[in-house]
Amino acid sequence: MPSTRIETRDGWIGGRRRELIEAVQRALIAGLLIPDDDRCIFLQEFNDDAMIAPPNKGPRYTVIEIKLFSGRSVEAKRRLYQAIVEELSAFDVPASDIKTVLIESDPVNWGLHGKPASEIDLGFKIDV
Repeated sequence: MPSTRIETRDGWIGGRRRELIEAVQRALIAGLLIPDDDRCIFLQEFNDDAMIAPPNKGPRYTVIEIKLFSGRSVEAKRRLYQAIVEELSAFDVPASDIKTVLIESDPVNWGLHGKPASEIDLGFKIDV
C-alpha cells in the first residue's frame, strides 16, 4: 500500500503526466510485487524558482518519495530502484537524475478503513 509522490520541474512532462504516473506504478508493481489496483501516486511539478536541485542535475531531475510498510527485502528495493530507472528512461530521464527515497513505517502506524493496517488482510505480502 505505498503512497508515492513524484516531484520534478515544471514543463518537461507536457501532456504525458498520466503516462509518467503509470510508469511509476509499473515500477512499484515490478519492484514491490503489489497488486495493480493498489494505487496512490501524486505528481507535483515545480517552477524553476520553487526548486533547488544539485548543480550537476539536468532539467528532468526527479525525486520519487515512497511511503511504505517496513519489511521489504533489499532485493525488492533493488528491483524497485532498477524498475524506476527503466520506466523513466522512456521519458529521457537519465538514471543520474533520479532520486528515490523510501520512508518505511510499521503497518500499525497506517490507518486503513478505520483500523491499523496490521489488523487487515492486505491481499498481498509485505516481506518480498
